[in-house]
Amino acid sequence: MDILKDMERAALLIDAALSEYLSESQEGLEIITESERYAVMSGGKRIRPYLTLAFCRLFGGNDSAAIPFACAVELIHSYSLVHDDLPCMDNDLMRRGKPSCHAAFGEANALLTGDSLLTRAFSLCADNSEVDAHTRLSCISCLSRAAGTFGMIGGQVLDLYGDTHEIDFETLLKIQRLKTGALIKAASALGCLAAGVKGNDSRFADAMAYSESIGLTFQIIDDLLDDEEGSENENKTTFLTFMDRRSAFEYAERLTNEAISIANRYEGGEMLASLAEFLLHRKK
Repeated sequence: MDILKDMERAALLIDAALSEYLSESQEGLEIITESERYAVMSGGKRIRPYLTLAFCRLFGGNDSAAIPFACAVELIHSYSLVHDDLPCMDNDLMRRGKPSCHAAFGEANALLTGDSLLTRAFSLCADNSEVDAHTRLSCISCLSRAAGTFGMIGGQVLDLYGDTHEIDFETLLKIQRLKTGALIKAASALGCLAAGVKGNDSRFADAMAYSESIGLTFQIIDDLLDDEEGSENENKTTFLTFMDRRSAFEYAERLTNEAISIANRYEGGEMLASLAEFLLHRKK
């Protein structure tokens, strides 16, 4: 598929930049810098930074402007996975076929690794010399809200509440829009901003609507895949709590078609349309 090749090419760019950003170390700090590289450079599809690059390109921007922002998004995503795996959260000992960060480096170092990656993300945004100061500030503001109390962190808080309380469908939607969707939308927003597309532009609104649709699709497919593998906690509230597998997939199809329709409004939107289709049919 062309989308897979395009994602692979983008991942090579992102990985090269991430490797450079994470190359510095100092005597006595080797364990934290090694842990950071371990957490970030362990694979993954790089979907979020791909969105940053894709929207920047779609709206006529340059990769050089988008890459620091794309890497910032990936650092925040990586930090969230490190913290999700901790014993006080999901207590997972494996991540992408390797020991999770706390299993490899210890719980305290993993906690600090996540903190450090989050901090580095904002440094990357602030130091992006390829865009003007106002754009850097807008990206920092966007990313901080998406990662914070009213974004990813808030979604995680609600998700933890849902582990011990019964929640309704609207609360589940809110959890997924915040926990997963907020950072996906921020990734797309940073691509728009890198291309000079501001928040009051209809193109920006289209990017947000597209991202909202694929973000929910991503989570629905996750729930379906977890159900197939039997890996989902039976007490966990998911989309399959409220609908059967067929209805859940049809819901994801509707969301995907909405995203494809938005992407197809723009010349050069074929890859974003293909990405939406890929996320609907992914197998892992």
